[in-house]
Amino acid sequence: MIVSVLKEGEIMSNFDLVKERVGDAKAIAWDTCHKIYLLMDDEQVETMRGYKYDPLITNKESTPEEMLTTLEEWYSNSCGLRFIQAVKTNHIDPNAGFESLIGQGEDEEDEED
Repeated sequence: MIVSVLKEGEIMSNFDLVKERVGDAKAIAWDTCHKIYLLMDDEQVETMRGYKYDPLITNKESTPEEMLTTLEEWYSNSCGLRFIQAVKTNHIDPNAGFESLIGQGEDEEDEED
C-alpha cells in the first residue's frame, strides 16, 4: 500500500488507484471544496468546463506525475467530505461512468489513529 505523507504527521489516504488511473486521464478538476475528478475522456473535460470547474488541468498542461502531485495537494486542502473519482462518458447509464478511487470519508479512520 502506498501512503503519501504531505506534512509532518499528516497521512493521506491510499492513492494506489489514483496513481493507476492518472496516466490515462485527459484532465483533472476540483471544485475547491471536496469534489476531485479525473476526467477520462474529452466529453467529460468539456462537461466540467461547462460546469465552470476551476482549476481544470489537462494532460497537455501537466504530466501524469505533476497531476498526481496536484491531486494530492487538492485532496489535502479539501474539506472533510472529500473524495476522488474517475469519470468517463457512458450515454446509456451516466452513473456507470463514475469510479470511486478514494471514497468520501474513507480516510477518517486513518486520521483518528
